[in-house]
Amino acid sequence: MKFTAGSDYDGARLDLALAARSGIVSRAEAQRLIGAGAVTVNGRAATKRVRVREGDVVVVDVTAPPPRAPVDVDIPIVYEDDDLMVVDKPAGLVVHPAPGHRGTTLVEMVSGVSGGERFRPGVVHRLDRDTSGLLILAKTAAAHAALERMIRDREVRREYLALVAGHPDARSGTVDAPIGRDRRNRTIHSTRTDSPREARTHFSVVRVYARTTLVRATLETGRTHQIRVHMAAIGHPVCGDRAYGGRDCGDRLGLTRQFLHAVHLSFAHPFGGASVCCESNLPVDLRHASDKAAREPASEGPDGG
Repeated sequence: MKFTAGSDYDGARLDLALAARSGIVSRAEAQRLIGAGAVTVNGRAATKRVRVREGDVVVVDVTAPPPRAPVDVDIPIVYEDDDLMVVDKPAGLVVHPAPGHRGTTLVEMVSGVSGGERFRPGVVHRLDRDTSGLLILAKTAAAHAALERMIRDREVRREYLALVAGHPDARSGTVDAPIGRDRRNRTIHSTRTDSPREARTHFSVVRVYARTTLVRATLETGRTHQIRVHMAAIGHPVCGDRAYGGRDCGDRLGLTRQFLHAVHLSFAHPFGGASVCCESNLPVDLRHASDKAAREPASEGPDGG
C-alpha cells in the first residue's frame, strides 16, 4: 500500500495515520507493521513515533512479515455485520498478540474474510485471559475508531457476573476509587498506586449464598483488572482470583480461574444507530462453582452450624 499524506495527516504520528487508512484495521496492527520494518516514509524505514508531514510518501508492505495463519477453532460469534462482531470468549484465551506471549490469540482465531476482503479484527476493549464472555471486535478502521470513541464516552453498557467472597454491606453500590500499578507489586493493579487513573464500578447483589455472593457489576470506566481490584478493595475479592485475594474461596469451590464473566453488552450501532444487545450464559465451570456455593454450609464446622 502506498499513499501520499494530505493536509489532514500533517503532524499525525505514523501509527495513527496508518490506522486511519483502509486496509490497516487497528493501531496495534499498524505498530506491528512498523516494528517489522514494513513501513517506509520517503524511502526510509520508519518508527512509530515518526510524525507524518503533508506530501510525505508512505509505503506499507502489508504482507511482510506474514501474520500467523488463523486457527480453525470455533469461537462463538454472538453478533456480526460488515463493520463489527461480538464474540463469546472462552476463559484461558489471550485476546491480542503481545510481547512475551506465545500461542494463538482470539484475534488470530476470528480473522477472516468479509465482503471479499480479508480482515484482522481490531480490539476495542479487552478481557483478561481467564475472564470469559462478550467482547466487541472491529472489522474496519472506521468501526474501530467509532467504537473506541463510544467506549471512551461511555456509550457501551458492559455487565459482568462475579462470585465474591463474603457478603457486601449493601444490596447495591458504587466503588469509586482510582486504579494504577501497585506501588509495591508492579505485576498487579491497585488503589494503592502512584499513578492513579479514574475508575468506577457499580454493583448489585444477584444472589446471597452462605459464604459468598453473586453480584452483577457494571463498568463505567475500563481500567485493567478493574472489577477484580475494586471488589478486593472493599473486602470481597472475586472467588478464584489468586492475584487479588480470592484463592481460598476459589479452592473451596473447585475454581481454576476467577469467577468473572462478561454477561451483557449493549450499544447503538456506530453506523445507523440500530440497537445491538447481546447476552451470554455462564460457562459450565462457573455454573458448577455457583451450584457448589449454593450447597456450601455457613461455616467450616462438621455440622455447618
